Amino acid sequence: MPSPDPIGRRTLLGGALAAGALLAAPSRAQPGAVGTSSALPGRAVPIAPAEHERRIEQLRRLMRARGIAALLVEPGASLVYFTGIQWHRSERTTAALIPLNGAITIVTPFFEAPSVKQTLAIPADIRTWNEDEDPLALIGAALRDRGAATGTIAIEETLRYFIVDGVKTALPNATIVSGAGVVRGCRMHKSAAEIALMQRATDITIAAYRQTIPRVRPGMAPDDVSKMMDATTVALGGTPEFSLVLMGEAAAYPHGSRNRQVAREGEIVLMDCGCTVEGYQSDVSRTFVLGRPSDRQRQVWDQVHRGQQVAFAAAQVGAEAGSVDDAVRRYYQGLGYGPGYALPGLSHRTGHGIGLDGHEPVNLVHGEATRLAPGMCFSDEPGLYIPGAFGVRLEDCFHMTEAGPRWFSEPPESLDRVV
Repeated sequence: MPSPDPIGRRTLLGGALAAGALLAAPSRAQPGAVGTSSALPGRAVPIAPAEHERRIEQLRRLMRARGIAALLVEPGASLVYFTGIQWHRSERTTAALIPLNGAITIVTPFFEAPSVKQTLAIPADIRTWNEDEDPLALIGAALRDRGAATGTIAIEETLRYFIVDGVKTALPNATIVSGAGVVRGCRMHKSAAEIALMQRATDITIAAYRQTIPRVRPGMAPDDVSKMMDATTVALGGTPEFSLVLMGEAAAYPHGSRNRQVAREGEIVLMDCGCTVEGYQSDVSRTFVLGRPSDRQRQVWDQVHRGQQVAFAAAQVGAEAGSVDDAVRRYYQGLGYGPGYALPGLSHRTGHGIGLDGHEPVNLVHGEATRLAPGMCFSDEPGLYIPGAFGVRLEDCFHMTEAGPRWFSEPPESLDRVV
């Protein structure tokens, strides 16, 4: 999937890239039309409170091993992960204090507390502050109550600096450290319930592609295609997260171009799209050609298709994450691309972690020494980009099992059958 602020025309719910096809004659559906789409059969099962409690237990085991007295988390994916609270960040501090021992404390504005409690999934001590009070002093008091005033306090890695600074001021004798290790130690390894939600999100995205791609026709702009994809995703039961559409030469630049784009016969269309189900994300890219592909387009598409398989084969339990990226670059360099990140070639990492966040640690990137283990989830997107011409990206995600990697979505068969 793209970075948070990719260049190029897309909806705010924008996406990732890949997988090709020779399309049949386009339908006459209007942009944004959804046809007969309806929600996929079955239902998504939310994460149960008991699983949140198991996550807290695992977190505390990791904290104990590292001598950490408390972890501080503010709204975002990690707060959802540990407490269930779905809230937003603003200048008014809301945060969770997870101590090694004792009750979890939620600090939030008094007038926001009823709303915050609506998604709280675990027992917690709710402490509120009014507009004329200092929430960071309240956090400091809670830390003192949990015996952490002079201990080691871990900070979830996305916490904003003004909160960290306030904690340092409130507790000058405490030791402040990064909480990335303990948080990642929990979140990197997905449970069966998490994987089921990611699978459903992926199934919805694939179903939306099946309905959207055959209706792309010459003259459409990227926004026309994005709106069709998003509307279909909603009808199928997903919440669109991103839908990036790149056309022609713009596909040579992984996150797009500011130049005007329009779909044309014989040119590449690259779509990178994903949705969420109960907060868990999908990320799938498909690259195709309107009309008949050129020999060069077909050749590059086939090379990227093989690159995906090389990455998948290298992703074995116990292997270093970076070795997956290295395997792909050796293959591409043998074809004359690169070397390394040079263009024409693969200018970005082979894949990223995925879960509640579209991009999570760790990445399939050169030099990453973390070893692959069951429950880890990754994108597999070794695109090839030829500046001034076009790019191809195929992206499917997989999760690690005891027996090795397993696809969330099977890569497309060929440029003639991308969905």
